[in-house]
Amino acid sequence: MAFDYKKEYKEFYLPKAKPEIVDVPEMNFIAVSGKGDPNQPDSEYKEAVGILYTIAYTIKMSKMGERRIEGYFDYVVPPLEGFWRQEGREGMDYGHKEDFIWISVIRLPDFVTEEDFRWAVREAEKKKGMDLSKAEFMRIHEGLCVQCMHIGPYDDEPETVRKMDRYLEENGYDNDFSSERWHHEIYLSDVNKTAPEKLKTVIRHPVRRK
Repeated sequence: MAFDYKKEYKEFYLPKAKPEIVDVPEMNFIAVSGKGDPNQPDSEYKEAVGILYTIAYTIKMSKMGERRIEGYFDYVVPPLEGFWRQEGREGMDYGHKEDFIWISVIRLPDFVTEEDFRWAVREAEKKKGMDLSKAEFMRIHEGLCVQCMHIGPYDDEPETVRKMDRYLEENGYDNDFSSERWHHEIYLSDVNKTAPEKLKTVIRHPVRRK
């Protein structure tokens, strides 16, 4: 049976619908950075998502070709994630999505090295005829965070964020947003197949103790 990160690391991917503190270790990702409203047709964001999945599945399916990645085991491609911010602002203003600055990512298994990543980019460009030059191998160490499962449309996220902020105030923590620590979302539902009111999204914010 394929290794499923969501099931094996439930503390990071399947939190309850109430805030909790979590210490997130360093992880490796395929990453594409960009700006702008992700909902616009032919947006830079949609292009980024296509790049991420193309590379992710090239690595996963390497077992079917000549490439032998040391330590490889079969796995389910982890969910799409996004780090978000807006210049000069702490948190998110959903009324001005055109100002979003984002890094869209998919987690890589630990056995995938930078060399393996570069091979996958070359292989996918050759087979798909795509320009994947925007993709990069990125290490991210989030550290201490508050997280909560948000159920419902993305535009309703501020309600869940307020619940997270109340939890921090009551438990001796502050938000710790910076140029290095961003609003983070993990998308557990297929937006094309799931009703908006049933979408499941992990919301995670960097924090520090007061």
